[in-house]
Amino acid sequence: MTTTAAHDVAAVRLAGGAARDELRAVRMVWRRELIRFGRNRLRILTSLAQPVLFLFVLGTGLSTIVRGGPVTSGSNFRTFIFPGIVAMTVLFSAIFSAVSIVWDREFGFLREMLVAPIRRSSLVLGKCAGGATVATLQALIILVLSPLVGIPFSAPLLIILVGEMVLMAVALTALGMVLAARMQQVESFQVVMQFVVLPMFFLSGALFPLTGLPRWLTVLTRLDPLSYAVDPMRRAVFAHTTSAAHFASISPGLSWFGWRLPVGVELGVVVLIGAVALGIAIVQFNRPD
Repeated sequence: MTTTAAHDVAAVRLAGGAARDELRAVRMVWRRELIRFGRNRLRILTSLAQPVLFLFVLGTGLSTIVRGGPVTSGSNFRTFIFPGIVAMTVLFSAIFSAVSIVWDREFGFLREMLVAPIRRSSLVLGKCAGGATVATLQALIILVLSPLVGIPFSAPLLIILVGEMVLMAVALTALGMVLAARMQQVESFQVVMQFVVLPMFFLSGALFPLTGLPRWLTVLTRLDPLSYAVDPMRRAVFAHTTSAAHFASISPGLSWFGWRLPVGVELGVVVLIGAVALGIAIVQFNRPD
């Protein structure tokens, strides 16, 4: 007589589909980006070298040219360009973070991530969160230099600047992911970066007021997403360093058809650009390779 022993069978659940699985995937991809950033100390140093050169070398040199003009009247030129330098740090770090997508595709790791039993949108969100975190951390290091350019430490100012930096970092990282989504080689991405990043920086008003410009140049500055991030930061800085009247005279801000945009509208444009870019990146990753 044969007896059959009863055995307990463990329940098996396929990964993916559940919200906790997607959140775990986002967290792991985000953590991977931070680990990669922390291990590359050379990248940290080189990414900080350019903002420091712009701030102290270019800023000091240009201050001798514009001395006595409306920009430096009652203020330091390096104080004026400081928000633009912080924005430049976020811009270069955020866009460069997207190069990890090209690296992963070139070495085959991206394909392994794409076949994982999770939504591809979770991978995009994790990449975006990681890149935005790295860009914000880089900009925080530049913020430490603010007393050297006449901007005293202030808790309200730091809170405002950090919040604006986070919004800008998310939007720019998402934009970088859109550019990197279909590229196969790192060299191609670097070429595109030169055609996108530098014009964005110079047209944002980081180094000069967006007033008295030719009409064609004014139109380009209004089409630049970075312009809507630099102006709120500059408003916050000058609100803590000089009078409102003096600030309005040297940097009246962005305007549409004569209407000066409030800070809330400018930040809303940044959020909208980030949401649209993130949506496009998700669509691109969901397309078959």
